[in-house]
Amino acid sequence: MAGLPHEKHPDLLVGLDTSDDAGVIRLSPELALIQTLDFFTPIVNDPYDFGRIAAANALSDVYAMGGIPLTAMNILCFPIKELPGDVLAEILRGGGDQLRLAGVHLAGGHSVDDPEPKFGLSVTGTVHPERVTTNAGARPGDVLVLTKPLGTGILMTAAKFDKLDDHTLQLAVESMATLNAAAAAAMREVGICPPAPTSGGVREGAVSAATDITGFGLLGHLSHIARQSGVRLHLENDAIPLLPRAVELARAGFTTGGGASNAEYLAELVTFDPSVPDDQREVFFDPQTSGGLCIAVASGKLVALLAALERHGVVTRAVIGRVEAGEPQILVT
Repeated sequence: MAGLPHEKHPDLLVGLDTSDDAGVIRLSPELALIQTLDFFTPIVNDPYDFGRIAAANALSDVYAMGGIPLTAMNILCFPIKELPGDVLAEILRGGGDQLRLAGVHLAGGHSVDDPEPKFGLSVTGTVHPERVTTNAGARPGDVLVLTKPLGTGILMTAAKFDKLDDHTLQLAVESMATLNAAAAAAMREVGICPPAPTSGGVREGAVSAATDITGFGLLGHLSHIARQSGVRLHLENDAIPLLPRAVELARAGFTTGGGASNAEYLAELVTFDPSVPDDQREVFFDPQTSGGLCIAVASGKLVALLAALERHGVVTRAVIGRVEAGEPQILVT
């Protein structure tokens, strides 16, 4: 990617430069378009649940930018001669049900006959050009709030080896299938900061940055905020919410290659206090599927954000750390 040209245009508000969740282009002073796509291979056996999770995951990129998704198009790869058509129908039904739940209109899609099933969405949404939550907006003094527990990569790996009980599996599935729409609505309710303070130096809004937690894991996605915002992030180990059995299964060896790659990539950026157990470190690097939003909010507006999240029905509202001045770094204590 380093050798490829990066598109530059005054109306391209978010492109490749900031490692953000979606692209944003300004259409008018009051309206910007969000565009994103995401698809992947099945992570659960049930095709309906796979469709739900894949759709929720793709929609999440729009929510992470503070936007509202409007339309979606299916992206489908499927071995039509090897697998029965009812499996395909259930995948599409799961995705369609999630779109209806989100109030998003399915506008079409594209399919390919492929040996390995893959499903996801291309999603278009809208946002006000001055109210976009990017990786580059976090400011010293902000507080970090996480809206879903971690551990889906580890739990799904255990499930592949039949080492995960049905109850815990269902908890993970429902977490992944939960839309981040409510968290995004709460961000908009308390106010998203414009990209720069007002002419008088006054900070308007409460939320300065956000990202959804997916394949790079919690620490990988927060590294994008640290680097692009030019700040240090200080996380409290005990405050980070985890799915049941995530640490136990990490200790048993059900970690992923993606987690190991994340740890290697972040070795020079992340510092752990010696008191943080190795098993929990594994969960913090664990690639997530359709994880929650991590939101940077002004400390004086934290109570308002937590109240808004609760009003909108967001179950997990964990205050996991703070943003500090300093060179880009993540400290976990």
